[in-house]
Amino acid sequence: MKTSILFSPGLRVGAVAVALGLVLGLALAAQPVRADGLDVPIYEYGGDGLPTCATSVVAGLKADGDGFLAVRSGPGSNYREIDRLRNGDKVFTFDQNGKWFGVVYGGSQPGCTSPDKKRLLPYRGKKGWIHSNWLADLAG
Repeated sequence: MKTSILFSPGLRVGAVAVALGLVLGLALAAQPVRADGLDVPIYEYGGDGLPTCATSVVAGLKADGDGFLAVRSGPGSNYREIDRLRNGDKVFTFDQNGKWFGVVYGGSQPGCTSPDKKRLLPYRGKKGWIHSNWLADLAG
C-alpha cells in the first residue's frame, strides 16, 4: 500500500497548526496599538489659560515594601505595568481618573501651557498612569 506524504496524518496536523498560528497572528496584529504604549491615553486640558500640569514627587513608599511605584498603561491596577518609579522621582501630572494620574516623567520638564482645548498629551518621553497615594506636591 502506497501512502502519499501529502496526506499523512502527522503532516495534516502540522499544517493545521501552522494555519491556525497564522490566523491568530493576523488577528492579534489587527488590534490597535498606541504609539506611546498606553492602553488609556493621557489628555492635556486647556482653554482656561491656566497651566495644564503640576509638579509632584513620588513619596511615602516604604523601604520594607516593594520599594517602587508601578507605572501602568491605564488608570487602574488591572492595567499592564510599564515602568517603575522610586521615592524622590519627579513627575508632571496632566490627567486624572479617580485616584490615578496621567504623568510624564524621566526627561526634561514639559511645557505646561494651556492649549486651546483638550488634546492628547503631545509630549514625547516616558508617560503612564500612577496612583495618587504616593504623590506629594512640589512647591515652585
